[in-house]
Amino acid sequence: MKIAIVAAGSWGTALSLVLNDNGHDVCVWARNQSQVDKINETGMNEKYLKNISIPKSIKFTSNMKSAFEGAEIILFSVPSQQYQKTLEKMIEGGFMRQGVILINVSKGIDMNTLETMSQITQRLLPEQVFVTLSGPSHAEEVSQKLPTALVSASKSRKAAELVQDLFANDYIRVYTNPDVVGVEISGALKNIIALGAGISDGLGYGDNAKAALITRGINEIAYLGTAMGATVETFRGLAGVGDLIVTCTSMHSRNRRCGILIGQGHSFDESIEAIGMVVEGAYTIKSAYDLMVKFDLEMPITTELYKVLYEGKDARVAVNSLMSRQKKHEIDEYAKGFEIWE
Repeated sequence: MKIAIVAAGSWGTALSLVLNDNGHDVCVWARNQSQVDKINETGMNEKYLKNISIPKSIKFTSNMKSAFEGAEIILFSVPSQQYQKTLEKMIEGGFMRQGVILINVSKGIDMNTLETMSQITQRLLPEQVFVTLSGPSHAEEVSQKLPTALVSASKSRKAAELVQDLFANDYIRVYTNPDVVGVEISGALKNIIALGAGISDGLGYGDNAKAALITRGINEIAYLGTAMGATVETFRGLAGVGDLIVTCTSMHSRNRRCGILIGQGHSFDESIEAIGMVVEGAYTIKSAYDLMVKFDLEMPITTELYKVLYEGKDARVAVNSLMSRQKKHEIDEYAKGFEIWE
């Protein structure tokens, strides 16, 4: 199939390699002409994927017409805060034709509208076939053809299975899931918890603290997700706990690395600048906090991280606030079944 990829970051480039391996006609569009020229000249995208050779069969261009004309699949790999603007530009250019399948791989929630990428797409293109591809996956490992499992989520079973077939090979396994919002919320909020895990590491806390953060973190993700209509089982799977584990524990994770710098005493802005690439969790934390308020939910980890990043609260004080909260049952919704306790 003819597949166009929007943006030549680490994930977009890594997925172009997978699709090329699977025999598809792949063209990657990037707005920065100097980046395109460098990739075409060197056969590498060094800023985002070091020491990875890119086959000449993958085309890179800054010309939207040559990238998207005739494409059967358009894969969006732009930062979530740029998604709506980019999609609007694509619509204006006439590139989102009927029959084209849109795959999104960015993980976030729009700060202005508090919408996921599928919700933005539904608003702008009500009839658009939309698939989100997510799961525990670092671009660095995928580009090295290390075993990886992903989730293809869509309201259309046919579209989800088509995307499953597009990417599946001997190092990529893809599962399908109809719960688009659950997969999106999982992918977005795991970046928040990964920031928290990094802060914990930067403060010098141990494995006990990180295990507690990950476990209570998935509880908060599921709490918000189910309030937005998601299915709780999604949060127990690859897109949920799977993606959360890999992002909270790996140095490939920009969110975790950013959190480590904050925990070590660097300012929020200094930490973002030091990473040198988009740190999705830095934006998603505000969106998640606003959604928490909108749905009138109690999400203590999200609340404390928001205060650390946006209100300047000291990270150690935030941890103390979490540890000294009122005592409670671990699983509140089942607590009523404990009346037999004496």
